[in-house]
Amino acid sequence: MKLSKLVLSVAVLAAATLTTGAWAQAKEQFFPLLSYRTGPYAPNGVPWANGKQDYLKLINARDGGINGVKLTYEECETGYATDRGVECYERLKSRPGVAVFDPQATGITFALTEKAPADKVALLTLGYGLSIAQDGMAFKWNFALMGSYWTAADILIQHLGKKEGGLDKLKGKKIALVYHDSPFGKEPMPLLEERQKMHGFELIKIPVTAPGVEQKSAWLQVRQQRPDYVLLWGWGVMNSTALKEAQATGYPREKMYGVWWAGAEPDVKDVGEGAKGYNALALNTSGQEPKVIQEILKHVHGKGQGTGPKDEVGSVLYTRGVIIQMLSIEAVRRAQERFGKGKVMTGEQVRWGLENLALDQKRLDALGFTGIMRPLSTSCADHMGSTAARVQTWDGKKWSFVSDFIEADEQIIKPMVKAASEKYLSDKKMTRRSPADCQS
Repeated sequence: MKLSKLVLSVAVLAAATLTTGAWAQAKEQFFPLLSYRTGPYAPNGVPWANGKQDYLKLINARDGGINGVKLTYEECETGYATDRGVECYERLKSRPGVAVFDPQATGITFALTEKAPADKVALLTLGYGLSIAQDGMAFKWNFALMGSYWTAADILIQHLGKKEGGLDKLKGKKIALVYHDSPFGKEPMPLLEERQKMHGFELIKIPVTAPGVEQKSAWLQVRQQRPDYVLLWGWGVMNSTALKEAQATGYPREKMYGVWWAGAEPDVKDVGEGAKGYNALALNTSGQEPKVIQEILKHVHGKGQGTGPKDEVGSVLYTRGVIIQMLSIEAVRRAQERFGKGKVMTGEQVRWGLENLALDQKRLDALGFTGIMRPLSTSCADHMGSTAARVQTWDGKKWSFVSDFIEADEQIIKPMVKAASEKYLSDKKMTRRSPADCQS
């Protein structure tokens, strides 16, 4: 009799433990964090990764998660390598409560684009990845939020045209693209080639072998070609090396314009005065003044829970990491509004949330992002939500904005996106989404 009671007690305890464990597991939304803290891209990858982690910690510490759902995460080191990125994805994609993947590299994004639909998990590629992914009717699971390499290239050409007194004044000019010889570096080429046809400038393509520590031959070509402008499509050590080579070659930094991944502190701080006058696009502001950054300093770093050094908080790439994680979390919050507050969202539900973001200025202010970024609104057809950026210039000590927000010309870009996405779907034997699918 005693044995029967003991067995019954153990069974009840085990059931209670399983129930409690299942409930706890069910109340956790998991965020896989692909990162690269090692290798030649680490100086840029580290603050980006730290910003994402610190924002997750902020939401847990200050808010208790999303409507009571705790946020968990696991970081996986890719070293910026595509094969390692795919391995990380495969290992983490089946974790309970997985929300969304930020591949953190264009090459990895290309490799995962065909996997995501089958796995029903969205890819968030803010300011990078597959440019044609802004077409949500063709790419249901890709979200190129806040811009692509086509919008970036278009904004730069518009800015150069304005400097010259009009886009027609670009005729006969030489514009060199010094690019990372990878999918990332090649991505802006279709847009630049289209603008070349329209305005009659000469586009000179100069590849730099990854990771970009050796650029002597590239800058020899720059010296020989003497372009009127250089567009720098670099990442990591390639950017600071390019600026040093430009200085050594005597190419004016004032005539150099980088993509927004070539416009952060690690790109210029070691070059200092030698980078003075260099220009780059900016998707977001930097600094510790914004409310959300102050909140992170208070609730995360103030409690000794910061992921990296305190003085890094608010830097350009750290802030971009914060933005990326905020958008991921707001997608979960938006999904909860439809599918149930306080519930863990599935990958499909989070995808719907990403497709229905409505971050107006009032909402950004409430989140503490006043001045950091522009309002963003997505739809079934529009998986980008915002296409504007500013130009900033390095004065030897800090970045300063030298332009207002410039909107990419969608009259040029949208037909290109439509044509390229149709070709992609045809090659993959896929079809466009139906209007009815937009409700799913």
